[in-house]
Amino acid sequence: MKNICIVGLGLLGGSFGLALRKFKPELHHIGVDISEENSKKALELKIVDEVSTLEKALPEADLVVLATPVDVLVKQVPQTLDLIKENAIVLDFGSTKHLICQSVENHSKRSRFIATHPIAGTENSGPGAAFSDLFISKMIILCDVDKTDPDVLSIIKDLFLLMKMRVEIMTSKGHDEHIAFVSHLSHVSSFALGSTVLEIEKNEKNIFIMAGSGFDSTVRLAKSSPDMWTPIFDQNKKNVSRALQLYIEKLTYFKEILDSENSEEIHKFMKETNDIRRVLKNPS
Repeated sequence: MKNICIVGLGLLGGSFGLALRKFKPELHHIGVDISEENSKKALELKIVDEVSTLEKALPEADLVVLATPVDVLVKQVPQTLDLIKENAIVLDFGSTKHLICQSVENHSKRSRFIATHPIAGTENSGPGAAFSDLFISKMIILCDVDKTDPDVLSIIKDLFLLMKMRVEIMTSKGHDEHIAFVSHLSHVSSFALGSTVLEIEKNEKNIFIMAGSGFDSTVRLAKSSPDMWTPIFDQNKKNVSRALQLYIEKLTYFKEILDSENSEEIHKFMKETNDIRRVLKNPS
């Protein structure tokens, strides 16, 4: 590979570009972004060597990384496959996978595409938030790899392993089901908590004074970009709705045992939930 085209110069696209600088400094980076400000900043930070348009950049690229919102990706992935050269590789960083994979299911160059989701990020956005170590020790999920050429799969796996990521393989449908509970529900919960506190506590100074590390870490995701997360929730709404229903049932149950002053059951509920520590540290 010689030319890498990064489409979407925000946190993920920018961090990927900076990481490649560390592990494969010989590559030439071409950036594409609808924001002139993002493009200028990405050049200043040396995320990319030049900025261009999709029409000019894609035919030159050996690897195309699409780091744009998921509603854009549904149209952008097939358009990108239309424009790449024969042996180029296309991957996306979308947080949902099934609709994106469906959008290219019958494309003549489907085998040159690999659907990926790096489980990495922060609440910040834009190229200024990007940093080269974002992906280190993080999980990268590759989806529907049976529809991808073996050489593409091998190259991309090796690339992410070089970047010190952990690689897992799933179906796109399974990915969307699981990510609704583990990631998407966390964001809904954080937005809901932030909204609740803002509505109840009208004195902003009191929020600042009383907010400890627990509140700060729990509400951190509520600082995430609505422009990015609205289409994620929309694309995965059935799975997110199911996750929310189960979550609401747990909240309702906790309220019931709290109202009934059942301290023993409250303790049992929390004690059983402590097992999440073991799961996150050493899953069976």
